[in-house]
Amino acid sequence: MFQGLRTVIYHVQDLEKAKAWYGQALKIKPYFDKPFYVGFNVGGYELGLDPDMAGVVKGSAGVAYWGVPDARTAFQRLLELGAKTHSPVQEVGDGIRVATVTDPFGNVLGLIENPHFSLKEGH
Repeated sequence: MFQGLRTVIYHVQDLEKAKAWYGQALKIKPYFDKPFYVGFNVGGYELGLDPDMAGVVKGSAGVAYWGVPDARTAFQRLLELGAKTHSPVQEVGDGIRVATVTDPFGNVLGLIENPHFSLKEGH
């Protein structure tokens, strides 16, 4: 049985640059920082950076959408940090907005502003 999102891993060619970029984008330091993996705790979920590029085609994986309070503000901030537009902020109904950017390492990063979503206690 699925319990919900726990970890999203992005593959990066330059772990140090990716760690610095995501640290700045997330405004947090990693909780796990090793030469083979860097992990950030993002609101109880993990964003992992993996330098192993064997068999990886940039941007070929599914897209994980990270919750943000304001999609337009978050989207603009990531562009200012060097991300590129993948799909601009779009209203998809009921006040929900989504967007995707391509990070400087070729990964597609999703943003979602969903005023209807809330975590259940204990998850």
